[in-house]
Parts: sequence; C-alpha cells; structure tokens
Amino acid sequence: MSYTVPAQTRIGHVHLKVSDLDRSLGFYRDLLGFEVMQKYGTQAVFISAGGYHHHIGLNTWHSKGAGPAPVHSVGLYHTAILYPTRKDLAIILRRLMDAKYPLTGASDHGVSEAIYLNDPDGNGVELYWDKPEALWPFDENGKLVMVTNALNLN
Repeated sequence: MSYTVPAQTRIGHVHLKVSDLDRSLGFYRDLLGFEVMQKYGTQAVFISAGGYHHHIGLNTWHSKGAGPAPVHSVGLYHTAILYPTRKDLAIILRRLMDAKYPLTGASDHGVSEAIYLNDPDGNGVELYWDKPEALWPFDENGKLVMVTNALNLN
C-alpha cells in the first residue's frame, strides 16, 4: 500500500548533541540570533525564531566534552535554516563576515541561494532563502531542475 505524507507536513525541529552548551549558545543565540525558550539546567537548551517553542534543541546528555563526529560516517549532513527574504540572508551573511566566522561554501541552487558553515561542534549548517517559485528552473517536461552553482556573495 502506497502512502504519501500530507503536503502540509513540516520539519518541526532539529535536536543536536553538542559538547559545550555555552559555546553552542554563543553560535546559535549570539551570532545567528535565535532566542532561548527554555533551559534544562546546564545540559540542554531549546531555541527558536519568533517565539515558537523550539526550532533547535541543543544538549550535552551523551556528548559533553566530546569531539566532533567523524566526517566519513553516517549522521546529520546539515541543518538548513530558511530565511524569509534574500535581504535577511544578506544580513546574517554580513554578521558572519563581520565576526570573521568561516564559511564552507555558498551556492545558487536555482530554487534557493545558500551559505554553508559549521557550528562549533562541526555540525553542518545551511542558511538559505527560497527564490519565488515562479523563478525555479524547470525542464521542457515540467520537471524541477535543481543545480549547484557558485553564489556571488556580493
């Protein structure tokens, strides 16, 4: 029996194991601007954009003081954070550049523009905005054609 998830389904949040909660808050709260919604002592914190109960959970339950996960192993590739407008993406890019925070990439995917970086624990982070659907690239058969082209950061 075939099943298709309902179109209104969304990814609610991501929960990351981190080695140092304060260091992670320095990145997600202080640099990226997420708001702390709730802390569980010194082991976990839930952060959000716009007052949602949480978009990102951070915890040290099984990872306090641990090193990053090996690159060539299974696990989360990156967390993608969707910004509402291109201007909002430009603002966070400027914050990262002003802080001299290293980027790992920047791409135009045809449907979106994205910048890539790693959080302090080496977890991949994509910051992006979606282009208007009318600008998405489709082939002659109406099939979506995503690409990975260099993004001109200027």
